[in-house]
Amino acid sequence: MSNAHLEISHVSIEFPTPNGPFKALDDVELTIREGEFVSLIGHSGCGKSTVLNIVAGLYQATTGGVILDGKEVNEPGPDRAVVFQNHSLLPWLTAYENVELAANQVFKGKKSRAEIKQWVEHNLALVHMEHAMDKRPDEISGGMKQRVGIARALSMEPKVLLMDEPFGALDALTRAHMQDSLIEIQARLNNTVIMITHDVDEAVLLSDRIVMMTNGPAATIGEILEIDLARPRDRVRLADDEHYNHYRAEVLKFLYERQRIPEGLVA
Repeated sequence: MSNAHLEISHVSIEFPTPNGPFKALDDVELTIREGEFVSLIGHSGCGKSTVLNIVAGLYQATTGGVILDGKEVNEPGPDRAVVFQNHSLLPWLTAYENVELAANQVFKGKKSRAEIKQWVEHNLALVHMEHAMDKRPDEISGGMKQRVGIARALSMEPKVLLMDEPFGALDALTRAHMQDSLIEIQARLNNTVIMITHDVDEAVLLSDRIVMMTNGPAATIGEILEIDLARPRDRVRLADDEHYNHYRAEVLKFLYERQRIPEGLVA
């Protein structure tokens, strides 16, 4: 693994408000290796989504910046695909057509129509959605919509997959299935993933490192926890694993002892 695939370098950001500038992030510094799975965790309002949006090129840092494979990130691009909590599929298109739209944006003129068709079907198969490729979003469940959203992101062949609480709106059982699928996909593709989550178990199960954010304003990285658990990971086996439970306790301790929940907010 190369050491500096993605660098978040001394990133601070201020937003103008009627009462003067609001500093959301202060000197966030993080290097992510290729193929690494990193989770950002912290209380509501700690700037997790702001970090993700800066990496996505949707926000510009006030100071510092993001470098991906030696190039500065200044705008959105297909090398950084985003999966949001809301699947954001186009309702009038089928699952196949939603993925095809993204694939065409990146590969038009580079792949033939037959190759694009094969590529779209391949990415739908990766998320176990080949059986529903002709259905529109209103004909499939919430979990299936998210699978299509992930297939759409993967079809762009991004260097970095950015996920903003991708399973937050799903019921517990669907969420567990989606986590298992993500483990399987990442094992096959070895893609770099940055995921925001509020779920401690999800963070420990999926991550190579968990980045714990301090409360805002002027949020920054409080601690980084290396998760040294063998892959592939099995949630049932890990439930009684002392290392898993140690990591889980470390994250909980940070969130609930070292970072008190801000008044009026629930984590």
